[in-house]
Amino acid sequence: MMKFLLMNMMLVFLISNWGVVELALFLMCFLVFLSLGHDFYVFNLGLQLGTDYLSMILVMLSVWIIMLVIYSSQMVNKTNKFSCLFLFLNLILLFALVMTFCSMDYLMFYLSFESSLIPTLILILGWGYQPERTQAGIYMLFYTLFASLPLLVSLISLYMVGGSLTMGLVKVGESELSMVSVLWYFFTMLAFVVKLPMYLFHLWLPKAHVEAPVAGSMILAGVLLKLGGYGLIRVLSMFTEENKMFSWVWVGISILGGVFVSILCLRQVDMKSLIAYSSVAHMSLVLGGLVVFSWWGMNGAVIIMVGHGLCSSGLFCLSNIIYERLGSRSLLINKGLLNLMPSLGLWWFLLSISNMAAPPTLNLLGEINLIISMVSWSKVSMISLIGLSFFSAAYTLYLYSISQHGAFFSSLYACCSGKLNEYYVLSLHWIPLNLMILKSSVVLPMI
Repeated sequence: MMKFLLMNMMLVFLISNWGVVELALFLMCFLVFLSLGHDFYVFNLGLQLGTDYLSMILVMLSVWIIMLVIYSSQMVNKTNKFSCLFLFLNLILLFALVMTFCSMDYLMFYLSFESSLIPTLILILGWGYQPERTQAGIYMLFYTLFASLPLLVSLISLYMVGGSLTMGLVKVGESELSMVSVLWYFFTMLAFVVKLPMYLFHLWLPKAHVEAPVAGSMILAGVLLKLGGYGLIRVLSMFTEENKMFSWVWVGISILGGVFVSILCLRQVDMKSLIAYSSVAHMSLVLGGLVVFSWWGMNGAVIIMVGHGLCSSGLFCLSNIIYERLGSRSLLINKGLLNLMPSLGLWWFLLSISNMAAPPTLNLLGEINLIISMVSWSKVSMISLIGLSFFSAAYTLYLYSISQHGAFFSSLYACCSGKLNEYYVLSLHWIPLNLMILKSSVVLPMI
C-alpha cells in the first residue's frame, strides 16, 4: 500500500504542472485496478496499513474521483486563482482518503477520517461562489466534529477494555446488553451516520454542496459520504448484540427520512441543492442495508456507494458546466437547455436515468440487493421502499424535464454546447457506472 501513498506524496512536488499530475493520477488508477483481484482476505500489510477487497474498491473510487475533479476544474487553472494550492489540497485530501481506507488500526482510521475534513473546508472557503460559504463551512465542521468526539471516547474505552485497536481483533467485552454497552454503541454509530448523512443529521450537506466549488461538490458526493458507510462496516461487527436490538431505529429513521427528503427534492429550484438532497435519499437506503447486516444488504450498500459516487459526481459536474455558461443554477432560469445545448442534453439524460437506477447501471444492481435485504428483514418496510423508489424516479424526471424542456428564460441566443474535455470527464463518470455491471465482481468479489 505504501507505493500508492509514496506516489501521491511525489505528486506534491509536481503541482506546478497540471498535465503531469492528471496523467500520473490516471496511471495511479490503473495500478490500483491491477491490485484488485487478490485471493487473500487482507493483503499489502505493513506499518499498520493493509487492504481487503472493500478497501481497494474505495481507494480506486477515491483516485478516480480526484482525477476527474482535477480534469473538471480547468477554470481554476485558467484564471490562475492559486492553482498550485488547489492541486496541493486535492492531493492532500487523496492522501487522507487512502490512509482512511487502508488503516488497520482504529485510532489511525479515526485520525485520517477527521483529517479529510480540513482540505474540504479550505476548498469550500477558498473557491466557493458566495459569501454564505463561511456559514456552510461552519455547519459542516461543527456537525462532523460534534459527532466525532463520542467516537474518540468510544475508541479510547475500547482500548482500555480490550488492550488493542487492531481491526478484526476487537470486540466489546460484555456478552449481554447493559446501559453502558448501549451508550457505547450509539456513541460509535453517531459519527458515521452524520457523515453518511442520515435524515435528521443531514442539514450540513445541502449547504456545503450549494456553496462549494465543483471540486468540493464532486469530492463530497463521490468519496466523502462513503467514509460513513465504510466506517459502519468496520465498527458494526464489534456490536452485534446491540445492533440486533436497535437496528429498527436506524432503518425506520433512514427509510422514512429518505421518503421525506425525496418529496423535498420536488420543491427545490437550485440544481445543486436538488442533487445534494437526492444523495441523502440514496444514502438512507445504504444505511438501512448496512444495519440489517445481511449478505444482501452489505453487497448492495457497497455497490450503491460506488454507483452513487460516480453518478452524483457526474451530475454535479454537469450543473457546474451550466453554471459556467449561464451564471445561474436556478431551475426557474435554466429552462429549455435542450435547444441551447443539445449535445449536453444527451449527458443530462444518461446521468439522470442512472440516478433513478435504470438498467444497466450499478445503482440498479445495488438497489435490488438492498430491497431484498430490507424486505427479508421486515415486510412492513415495503411501504416506505415503494415511496422511496417512486419519488426517486419523480425528482429525477423533474430535474431533467424542467431543465431541458420549456421556453428558455434569457436573452442568450447561443453558447458553447460543450468542450472535448467536458465530454471526456462526463464519459469517465458514465462508462464505469454502466459497464461494471457486466463484471460485478470488480465492485464486490463476493457476488
